[in-house]
Amino acid sequence: MVVDPTSGMGLATARRLLDEGAYVVITGRDESRLARAAAALDAGPRLLTVRADVASLADLDVLMRRVETWRGGLDAVFANAGTGVFKPAAELTEADFDHSVDVNFKGVFFTVRKALPLLKEGGAIVLNASWTLYRGLPIASVYSATKAAVHNLARTLGSDLAPRGIRVNSVSPGYIDTEMYRGANTGPEADARNAAQVPLGTVGHAAEVAAAVAFLASDDASYITGQDLVIDGGLVGSFPNR
Repeated sequence: MVVDPTSGMGLATARRLLDEGAYVVITGRDESRLARAAAALDAGPRLLTVRADVASLADLDVLMRRVETWRGGLDAVFANAGTGVFKPAAELTEADFDHSVDVNFKGVFFTVRKALPLLKEGGAIVLNASWTLYRGLPIASVYSATKAAVHNLARTLGSDLAPRGIRVNSVSPGYIDTEMYRGANTGPEADARNAAQVPLGTVGHAAEVAAAVAFLASDDASYITGQDLVIDGGLVGSFPNR
């Protein structure tokens, strides 16, 4: 299974899949981060690391050639690359827009597109979307739009790839404690404010997203495609009972 990138939900998903006996490929732009991830996972010959920028089609070609040489094909892909520029729309620049779209949408689409020749009949694709599909966040206009596009891919590719038996779904995490989350939400006050919006009363953990991805990638989800699984402690669907 190809998992991207090398920290947070991607790393947690790689760990979960390795624990379940899978062979896993992790990829990212930074060689040092890849090395740290590989050391943390400590999976020996069941783990391959490949440096690649998902916004570069040439890098994705290299990634898929390495995967084909290593294992011959793929059972599943978790397209998890993401970046965020969080500020009011009036302050967003063209560079902000281009970077977000290149990573969050173009990168995800072409990761899947380049992986298709290697994906086995009956395989699975999981795309990482976001809870911001469902609620307007004033500082996340472009980020939210790219994540809406990602979920739409799950629906359209789910139809497109159904004749090959390939299932395509997305996950939409809520507030999950990752490096990206901490970059936008600093300090205990931000954590408390966010947790107060969640009916379950807490910020989530990357391992909880990993469990959902592992389910959607498994045969246990054999009749699920084109769907979005929201992993948010009730954030978008309920008011807190307190």
